[in-house]
Amino acid sequence: MSWIAWPFRIVAFIAWFTTQVITANASVLRDNLSRGQSSTPGIARVITRCRSDLEVTLLAALITLTPGTLTMGTEKDSVTGARVLFVHGLYFADADGLRADARRIESRMLGAVRREGGPE
Repeated sequence: MSWIAWPFRIVAFIAWFTTQVITANASVLRDNLSRGQSSTPGIARVITRCRSDLEVTLLAALITLTPGTLTMGTEKDSVTGARVLFVHGLYFADADGLRADARRIESRMLGAVRREGGPE
């Protein structure tokens, strides 16, 4: 991808993430204002494709900024050396759903912050 498109990818990511935060806020607010709780809390180990500490930190912050999710910690996989996040989510049926959501955020974020674009 061209370095000329890079600023536009950043702006597109910010717009996409803003809509995600607004949608998640509405879901959490609806759940809190209605009777009972529809949350299904859980924790997932998410292996990232981040190459640098900056990318891991940004991903962890973005996950935590999304209502209903929280990055609990990080580690480096001892076998592969991949960076790993531990993510708590309130509204996911299983750990795979939480991982998929985190991967979706990661893919979009990496496509925006890397000049060459894309996660790989």
